[in-house]
Amino acid sequence: MKTFLRKNPQIRTIRAAAVDLNAQPRGKRVPTRFADKVIEDGTRFPMSVLNLDIWGEDIDDSPLLFESGDRDGILWPTERGFIPMPWLEAPSALLPIWMFHEDGRPFDGDPRHALRAVLGRYRAKGLTPVVACELEFFLIDDSGRNLEVPISPRSGKRRKAAETMSIRTLDQFDVFFTDLYDACEEMDIPADTAISEAGLGQFEINLMHGDDALRAADDAWLFKMLVKGMARRHGFAASFMAKPYEDYPGSGLHTHFSILDRDGRNIFDDGGPKGTDVLRSAVAGCLEAMFDSTLIFAPHLNSYDRLVPEAHAPTGVSWAYENRTSAIRVPSGNPKARRIEHRVAGGDVNPYLLLAAILGAALDGIERGAEPPEPITGNAYAQGLRQIPSDWESAIDAFEASPIIPRILPAELIRNLLLTKRQEVFYMNQLSPSEQVTIYLDTV
Repeated sequence: MKTFLRKNPQIRTIRAAAVDLNAQPRGKRVPTRFADKVIEDGTRFPMSVLNLDIWGEDIDDSPLLFESGDRDGILWPTERGFIPMPWLEAPSALLPIWMFHEDGRPFDGDPRHALRAVLGRYRAKGLTPVVACELEFFLIDDSGRNLEVPISPRSGKRRKAAETMSIRTLDQFDVFFTDLYDACEEMDIPADTAISEAGLGQFEINLMHGDDALRAADDAWLFKMLVKGMARRHGFAASFMAKPYEDYPGSGLHTHFSILDRDGRNIFDDGGPKGTDVLRSAVAGCLEAMFDSTLIFAPHLNSYDRLVPEAHAPTGVSWAYENRTSAIRVPSGNPKARRIEHRVAGGDVNPYLLLAAILGAALDGIERGAEPPEPITGNAYAQGLRQIPSDWESAIDAFEASPIIPRILPAELIRNLLLTKRQEVFYMNQLSPSEQVTIYLDTV
């Protein structure tokens, strides 16, 4: 880590930041000359900081506050080390950190530790998940009373129409995307294909698959931070909120995963199009946990505007082969790359909790040898399927009552997330729709 700073003497400040339950970066700005202290001694701030609400306020009834004396945790750099922050004007670097107790135990309220624990269960079985994320987001002109598509820097025009997979639309924002990809290269984020999507000013960028799911979550978290910061440098906003426009589809965060054994073989591959019994058990685990996990896939009030029938987001608990109306899709293609695509989550999720929930559910199904129902064919919206919770409070109740979630996530994190979401519900219900959008636009 010190090598990075020696090789980059232009770096003037660092940000030491951890991820909270709402995927917000929380931490400190430190002059570069004091960076060694953060690396060698760690840094400290209250454990309650990882359990703030979406506004950054304390959770009123959190036991992490007055009941415990609002005690500190100690935060150490993650294995990622320093990362450039090319969206800022002054040369700066981000140092991702995560929280521990004084005696060295991981703090269970840290979402990065939740994913680490799930991956530890895979390692104990000699298994390694291979993960890729597809992130959708909107470019938005938020300078006026209403949200609009930004004016194209090339044409000077504002096109108010869906532009699905339009090369012209990508080219209208060529300077932004060129700068974004250059920044991804600088930050070592494996950004691959970009397409324009069906929403107004909506785009999708795929992150390449890799066999380090913790790093994949890091990449998704960092990518969201980068896109929002880089958009502001270009004079508009970017947002991963689930649905900023009522009449157009919302943004998802689709997750693809397969699993390797000790010899590097994909345990979902049976040499044909259907996949192995283990794939079916992983699908079954994901389906059984889906209803109870919806709070993680749709963590905010606006999330549920996306989960409506026939709006390119799944609403029923189902799986299928090569069918994008289902919640879980098994893509076609080379059997060696046989994988599961989980399509429920919105772009506004916490990537660490998302991967912990999906991979934890899949492993739970594999361990039990669970058997899924038969895959559907045709339009999932028309098949009378069990529905994913369609409103926020129902999802919170399902998460709280679940017998499955405690098999995946630690009790402290479950408690903290419930407290955080119930406080968000209370205060969001006091705001107008436009005030709600203002909060979500910049945060998620």
